[in-house]
Amino acid sequence: MRFLKIAMLAATLLPLISHATLGGAPSAGTSSAPLLRAVPQSAVATPAQPANAARYSLHQSIDANGVTLREYVLPGNVVFAVSWDGPIRPDMAALLGSYFPNFVNAAQSRTRGTGPLVDGNDDFRVESTGRLGRFSGMAWLPRLMPAGVGPGDLQ
Repeated sequence: MRFLKIAMLAATLLPLISHATLGGAPSAGTSSAPLLRAVPQSAVATPAQPANAARYSLHQSIDANGVTLREYVLPGNVVFAVSWDGPIRPDMAALLGSYFPNFVNAAQSRTRGTGPLVDGNDDFRVESTGRLGRFSGMAWLPRLMPAGVGPGDLQ
């Protein structure tokens, strides 16, 4: 019984430390290695762009619940987009930070059970879908999106 209580406490707290906040610094170094495996990858360079001038980098991690999280980071160390894919939805308040109220408003403004959530404005956009055991989505800040990069270019 004691182990169950500890496991439930850990499952509650771990998502809060396992990823970055949209619009903030990336999560590299904020979690211990066993909980977060970061794999930085440079963005693919186009022929018009030198290979050493990546427009963004990708930090991928897997949280304690098996959710794959991707952070898209500008050279200035700011997360301009996040995406998720896994058996449960990640802690959206921690993932979206100050943009979480925008997510809540978007979810409340649509009719329940009518399909994926696709909403936003010039400041914040979100696409989220899911069913039991399979959730995925992406949120991004259009004003911070690098030139020539669109939401479809992100995984």
